[in-house]
Amino acid sequence: MQQTARLSGSASSNSWRNAGMPLDLGILNNVRVNRSATERRVAALPGRRAVKGPAQSAWLLKAVTCIDLTTLNGDDTEGRVRRLCAKARQPVRPDILEGLGMGDRRITTGAVCVYHRFVPTAVEALKGTGIPVAAVSTGFPAGLAPHDTKLAEIQASVADGAEEIDIVITREHVLTGNWQALYDEMRDFREACGEAHVKAILATGDLKTLRNVAKASLVCMMAGADFIKTSTGKEGVNATLPVSLTMIRTIRQYQELTGFKIGYKPAGGVSKAKDVLNYFALMKEELGRDWLEPDLFRIGASSLLADIERQLEHHVTGAYSALERHPIG
Repeated sequence: MQQTARLSGSASSNSWRNAGMPLDLGILNNVRVNRSATERRVAALPGRRAVKGPAQSAWLLKAVTCIDLTTLNGDDTEGRVRRLCAKARQPVRPDILEGLGMGDRRITTGAVCVYHRFVPTAVEALKGTGIPVAAVSTGFPAGLAPHDTKLAEIQASVADGAEEIDIVITREHVLTGNWQALYDEMRDFREACGEAHVKAILATGDLKTLRNVAKASLVCMMAGADFIKTSTGKEGVNATLPVSLTMIRTIRQYQELTGFKIGYKPAGGVSKAKDVLNYFALMKEELGRDWLEPDLFRIGASSLLADIERQLEHHVTGAYSALERHPIG
């Protein structure tokens, strides 16, 4: 098997890099996904993997460290980004951490995710924290900008200090079965990222079938994606458990083929603490313990953090507070 290599010189220095492999159409032609079996598998998760009490609080604190705390709105400002970064540095109130017996622990989110325009602001606000800045790129969210423009945007974000780049694939390549075009596009994106970590956003809600999702996942990994990610958060349907199961099984398949560990990031629609526990159970059962760390598992979210903090406060005090008492930034 091929050997994995570590990133160097960045806040993501403990993350695996994927060297990729040649496009193998034979593998793609053999892809099959049983939708009904997939839906039955994930429907059983909540009942079989209920977590309560102190164990639930421990898992929710772990989830905080895997969040890519995100603001991707048309009315974003530098002030909002700075507030988001402050929340990333101290995502859970000190009194709650003390009540949980975790007051001496340094807990931060996995990253802060912003538009290219705000990368320098976020980099400055997070200086010295070790929290990486992730930039959405390549004509986010539609991914329909000219190819050269997409590459230039990636390079500009890296130059401004982004250590992770969330790229958007061209959905047309998937819908028309033009796998060579998708592979070539992803290879170009990977090269433009240089040493920056690259996450491939599939926009699964636009891909129509789970089989398309599986094939797109495999092509992006073959082309060098370090992570595969469900959604931009802007589609009509974003992260779901059936889509997640489909994608993480392709991650397992790719690891069996190459020896490389690829990360997974559900994004959009993961807004409740109870939801994230299902994702953790799925990752553990399908991929193993390594995928319970931010190296290999991220959650693209904004409102999720507020609900997690609210649940943690309930564990400490026995009472639920109003959601607005737990701002995300």
